[in-house]
Amino acid sequence: MPYSNINTMTKRKITKIKLFPNQKNKKALEIATYLQQELEKNGYKIVDTFYDLAIAIGGDGSFLRMVKECNFNEQIYYLGINAGTLGFAQEIYPKDIESFLQRLKKEDYKIESIGIEETTIRTKDLENKFYSLNEILIREKRLNTAHLNILIDDNILEKFVGDGILISTSFGSTAYNLSFGGSIVYNELHTMQITPVAPLNSKSYRVLQNSVIIPEQRKVKLIPTSRNKNFILTIDGENHIYNHVVEIEIIVKRKIKLLRMNEYDYTKKINEKFL
Repeated sequence: MPYSNINTMTKRKITKIKLFPNQKNKKALEIATYLQQELEKNGYKIVDTFYDLAIAIGGDGSFLRMVKECNFNEQIYYLGINAGTLGFAQEIYPKDIESFLQRLKKEDYKIESIGIEETTIRTKDLENKFYSLNEILIREKRLNTAHLNILIDDNILEKFVGDGILISTSFGSTAYNLSFGGSIVYNELHTMQITPVAPLNSKSYRVLQNSVIIPEQRKVKLIPTSRNKNFILTIDGENHIYNHVVEIEIIVKRKIKLLRMNEYDYTKKINEKFL
């Protein structure tokens, strides 16, 4: 199935829905109460398990928490209602809830596939696997200069020296990646973007100063040099410390499905949110 065309996916019947409001946001809780009432009036069941559609109510952080709580389930649909600030991941505004409900009932929407990063970290003693919607940031544990060999499909890209390396999904290209000068990538491309954080460039070290965008199914591997083996991995904003790191391997091969209104357009979204 060609993931680049978001209109070709077969839709499943939505009958059961779970709401994920930001519990610290009064506006989000009020919207959740209203939305639940309206959904039930229209014949939908609000449940905690075995749901077809997950709806985050809040900002982008609420959307991230929802996807993680759903364990990046590929079998359900995800949607965001914006009750926060930027709300790049949240498509529906509170004023449009009534229209959204009518269109949901008519199945007047489309489905967009979003690539997810799968990160495997191997140390001398263990192996852990993580999924991330936006990005992973790799830095030396004490925030000293990081020395990492970066390989793509086992071919050396560079011997990186600098503050750290950020590897983002297409979806995450508008998040932390953008702050470090990375490129905005359309969601349907399912890429990974390797963006340097304060890279060193001198007579002693020659490293890439710009990001590198690679297609899905390519494997990125980061191997620490003998200078430092202890690292902080920040995965979608959550810090994890690992000692005696042997290698970090990252790939995009898993995808989740976002429910979009038919008029959704990524170009318009960029203009609306950033310009």
